[in-house]
Amino acid sequence: MRSACETCGLDYAKADSGDGPAVFVIFIVGFAAVALAFMMRFVWFAPMALAMAVSCLFAVALILLLLRPLKATLVALQYAHKAAEGRLED
Repeated sequence: MRSACETCGLDYAKADSGDGPAVFVIFIVGFAAVALAFMMRFVWFAPMALAMAVSCLFAVALILLLLRPLKATLVALQYAHKAAEGRLED
């Protein structure tokens, strides 16, 4: 991420989404890709190699599609809720 917004100058130093977006994307895409593979294999009786290839391509495309918007959403939520590192004193 950039260090600050080019338009308004908002500091992004506090906005660290970490591994959160990747974990959410893994859970969402993993469920969808496995469901697609099972449907192709046991509903449409596709060969194993075809089901695996389509499921893998689907997973890669969905990961690339979801990762940036989810990261932006988590950073925006941090900003909206004024999230900061834990402090013991005010």
